[in-house]
Amino acid sequence: MSHGYSVRLAEAIKGADVNKLGVRLGRACLRHDVSVSEVAAALKVSRQTVYHWFCGLREPHRAKYDDIRSYIASLS
Repeated sequence: MSHGYSVRLAEAIKGADVNKLGVRLGRACLRHDVSVSEVAAALKVSRQTVYHWFCGLREPHRAKYDDIRSYIASLS
């Protein structure tokens, strides 16, 4: 795992509800080897917020949805 993704975080992302936008973001970042820090900086949120999104613990605010979707699309 590069970019600091622990096995525990990777498993949490893989086991989380894929219907959640934050989890889809996490899976895309894991697949494309994008760090949590990079995502946090790009979306102007804290790393902790990104972790919560990735694991499905919290959903992003609706105001961030378009930015997140665009970010995911930019990884493909």
